[in-house]
Amino acid sequence: MSTIEQSVEARLVAAAPRMPTIPATLSYDRRDPFAVRMTFPAPATLEGVEVCWTFSRELLTDGLRGPEGYGDVRVRPYGYDRTVLEFHAPEGTAIVHVRSGEIRRFLEATGSLVPVGLEHLQLDLDHDLAELMRDAC
Repeated sequence: MSTIEQSVEARLVAAAPRMPTIPATLSYDRRDPFAVRMTFPAPATLEGVEVCWTFSRELLTDGLRGPEGYGDVRVRPYGYDRTVLEFHAPEGTAIVHVRSGEIRRFLEATGSLVPVGLEHLQLDLDHDLAELMRDAC
């Protein structure tokens, strides 16, 4: 197995008193061992197209314990069992709450596939450099 995908329920923070639940997918690929992706389906986005955010596994892990991130993606704990993910884009900011237990389960699965601290062993730098050089010519 080289990839992990896990569906999660995200609650979109909105002005409405009842926050709608939207489906999202967390994914991890051992070929890109430092990154995780969170994908929102087309019906859940303003543009009506699938949106995928890529950010570091470390950011997601550290964000379970305290506020992390200064760029486009920020993660922080919220109460006992929620984690807040903020996605900043020129079009605006989306803020979602996800159950922390779902994120922990996902991170445990990624750690079973590629242990934290051993990500560099998954990289084939010679191959990647050759691909870059080939594409540059």
